[in-house]
Amino acid sequence: MNYRVIPRLDIKGPNLVKGIHFEGLRVLGKPEDFAQLYYEQGADELFFQDAVASLYDRNSLHAIVAKTSSQIFIPLCVGGGLRSVDDIREVLRAGADKIAVNTAAIKRPELIREASIAFGSSTIVVSIEAIRQDNGRWEALIEYGRETTGVDAVDWARRAADLGAGELMVTSIDQEGTGKGFDLELIRAISESVSIPVIAGGGCGTPEDAAKAISEGRADAVSIAAALHYRAMDELSSKSVSHEYEQEGNIEFLKTGRRFTKVQPCTIGEIKTTIRKQGIPCRMKADNA
Repeated sequence: MNYRVIPRLDIKGPNLVKGIHFEGLRVLGKPEDFAQLYYEQGADELFFQDAVASLYDRNSLHAIVAKTSSQIFIPLCVGGGLRSVDDIREVLRAGADKIAVNTAAIKRPELIREASIAFGSSTIVVSIEAIRQDNGRWEALIEYGRETTGVDAVDWARRAADLGAGELMVTSIDQEGTGKGFDLELIRAISESVSIPVIAGGGCGTPEDAAKAISEGRADAVSIAAALHYRAMDELSSKSVSHEYEQEGNIEFLKTGRRFTKVQPCTIGEIKTTIRKQGIPCRMKADNA
């Protein structure tokens, strides 16, 4: 099998945003521009997350999804605010290939079974946003990491798989946005507990971190945001800043041109080259040239 590199794009209103621990969101640019660049660099899939869906009980990415899916030809997974089979159907009709559910699935686990029957398990990704507890275990959070549940993340991963999830997106809130590397213990604990693919998210700061998530965390794919976004901002700067930005978050960071120093900005090609050097198979863009 080929291990996958999946850029994660958190979206607020019309803009791509990034924070730390899902907080302090800063506007980075237009998601369509980043999505196109990542497609050209050889991304295996894209993951779009509506960062404010929980505030409105709906996913508002339909227009962005429709535009992106008409221009790129790799799987597109969309999450945030999906509460029912009808919500999922609408996003799939807009152009998504997969959907990710978190809050609604924990509140009503049967949604996973209903959705997998309606659309096929390969279409259903259960997103697990986990935070480490004092006892060394992890709790699954909901509402974009804002609310606790009392649900053990590893136990929930097993149940989600049993209910028909096709994949799990496991994000460490402790590591998210820090550039300190993935929570390898968390990723490995869940990967070893289920038989479905696990996507590691939260904390990638270098290409080596991505390789470790696979070799040590036993993940089947890595989800990466900051390390890719800050490199992409340099390549897209002339194009992105020409847009008129709506007031959807903190745009001061975008104006300054500064970058978050805790990550090593890199391209998808650089990440995949590092992964391959570890003897881990992954699809390079040149393979299809």
